[in-house]
Order: sequence, then C-alpha cells, then structure tokens
Amino acid sequence: MIPELLGPPLAGPLLPPPLLAPPLLAPDLLAPEPADVLPPAASHRILIVTDAWMPQVNGVVRTLSTVAAELRAMGHVVEVIGPDRFRTLPCPTYPDIRLALRPGRRLAAMIEAFRPEALHIATEGPLGLAARRWARREGFDFTTAFHTRFPEYLQARTRLPVRPMYAWLRRFHGAGCGTMVATESLRHDLAVRGFRHLRAWSRGVDLDLFRPEPREDWGLPRPVLLYVGRVAVEKNIGAFLDLDLPGSKVVVGAGPQLAALRRRYPAVHFTGPLYGPALARAYAGADAFVFPSLTDTFGLVLLEALACGTPVAAFPVTGPIDVLAGAVGRVGAVDADLAAAVRTALAGDRAACRAHAERFSWRACAEVFLSHLVPAAGEAD
Repeated sequence: MIPELLGPPLAGPLLPPPLLAPPLLAPDLLAPEPADVLPPAASHRILIVTDAWMPQVNGVVRTLSTVAAELRAMGHVVEVIGPDRFRTLPCPTYPDIRLALRPGRRLAAMIEAFRPEALHIATEGPLGLAARRWARREGFDFTTAFHTRFPEYLQARTRLPVRPMYAWLRRFHGAGCGTMVATESLRHDLAVRGFRHLRAWSRGVDLDLFRPEPREDWGLPRPVLLYVGRVAVEKNIGAFLDLDLPGSKVVVGAGPQLAALRRRYPAVHFTGPLYGPALARAYAGADAFVFPSLTDTFGLVLLEALACGTPVAAFPVTGPIDVLAGAVGRVGAVDADLAAAVRTALAGDRAACRAHAERFSWRACAEVFLSHLVPAAGEAD
C-alpha cells in the first residue's frame, strides 16, 4: 500500500488531532504474548522481506539497512529481499517507488533457497503479502513490524474512515508471532485498536556522521528553520511553510509534492535531497528543526537533528512525544500550535540535544530486533 495510489491530496495542510490523555491499559494488554525465541547462537540465518528498499530513501529503508549491517557485524547471516529483485511497476504519481509485480512464486523460491532460521516481514505491500501467504502455507512462524500509518494517509486523501483499514492491518499482523513498534505511544494506540503481540523496538542514530560540527553556513537570514524528509502530502509540510515566523525556511528532500511547493512558496529555500556529511552539515547549521508530520510512527530525522545539536519543534503526536521523552535540558518542544513550538525550540540547548541523541544507538536497536525474532520452523495457526 502506497499513499500516492490514493489520488490527489485534499486542499490545505493537515491539522493536529485533538490532544488526548494516553489511554489507561491493563498491563497484560501491552505485554507481548509468550513466544519462542531464537536459541543462543553465534550465527543465525535471518531473512527480512520488505517492499521498502533501496534506492528508496526513507526511514524504513534506513532502519532495515542499518539493522541488517549491525546484525552482520554481530556474526549473523542476513538476507534482505526487496523490490529490486523483481519485475516492478512504478507507483502512480510517485515513480521513485517501485512495486513488485506478482512476486509470489519467485519469492517462495528465494525463501526456500535461503533456508532462514528467522523470517521478518517488514511491510504490508506486494512482497509482504506474498511472504505472509508462503509462511502460512508452509507453517513458518514470522514477525512483522508496523512502520507506517496507512489508514491515516488514506483518510487524509479520501476522508474514508480508518476503521476498515485498521481491521485489515490487524488481520495481516495478527498472523505473525509478534509485531514490532517503534514507540510506546504507537504501542498504546495499536493495543486499543485490538492488535496483539506488540513488541517495543526503538531506533538509533549514526553519532559519528551526525555531529554538531561542522555547521552549514546557509547565507540566509537567521533563524534558519529546517525540514528534512520526503516531500509528500502525508508529511504535512504546508503546516510548516505557512508559519508566520522571522528568519528563513529550508526544505531538504525530494518527492511528488516538491514542484508544487516550490511554486507555492518561492521564498523557501529548497535544496533537493542531501546525503552523508552534506546532510549532517545542513542539520547542524539550522537553528531549529521543524517536524510537521502527524502520521509518522517514529521520525529518524528527529534523532539526526538532535545528534547535530539542533532542537526540535513538532506537534504533540506519536514520534516527537516519544523521542523527546526523558530528555534532560531543553531539546525542543511539542505544541498543538506549531509556531509556539518553534519559538520554544529556538531557545533550546544544543549540548542537551546532542546528549539526548547519544542515548540511542543502532547496535542496541539491532540487539532488540534480534531478541524479538522467533524460530521460523513453527506451526501455522
């Protein structure tokens, strides 16, 4: 499922949801169900099937590629099967995303040739569906992950209710032995919606690449307010660009909305995508990082900005409220009034931002992922 398949976006920026108290849940509703775990071993054969993979640039791809590299460094044999191994067709209105075309038979052969000890199905697209069908048919247990709030994307574009889509997703993930979720607030939300076997799996940041120095000299009026990410309707970028604030706005990234936003906001500095050290300098050179999304399940860019010493401004939704939780010092702000959040973030402590980001490591992320995997040779439900 890709949001751009759903037609043109509705006019106007998305609005933040009403602020609600976290649901009070019984402990057994949040606790993962008992399940077998991989036996201790120096090396396991781990297979990850994902519809989001290179050359796509997004948080899912970055998470899976980095975790796979960490697992290999730990001595495990890791195979990632993505759309790059299949005939594909471009996603309508988003040709950079390729969808595997009828992958079932070829995917089954790949899985059987690899002989995995653990199978992880990362996404709910054509490859994820085919891997799930194969695992159910062959009696292989597997885990899944909830990376993307597709029901909210669908609702934003069509005003259709989210309940039917969540029912389908609940069925998809319910066939597995565990669903990994990136944040505690998302875990609460999915539990209330009837999801089970929920397992906490946070994220990490490359602390060697993303550093407070060197800083980009934008040559623009200060303060520089930065957005980094996919330039698409579900990111709610208009809510940021419409803010009446002093200084300059910078957007780093590419996507189907880029040309339209360039025309609509000629005063905004659009760089296109940046990578590696250039991206790190961009984060470090900003005075505040603005994250207007209402539908992300984590937001790796939040950690990257903090690692570069740049405070964060965001709506009080899943992702920002989790990433900023427990910070010591002023690392940013969440507020239903995004302009107020930006003004507070501009008074942030850059050293505190870096210190908070140092709590997140990719090695710890990979170790938690490994601990949630289950032996593949189980029984079908």
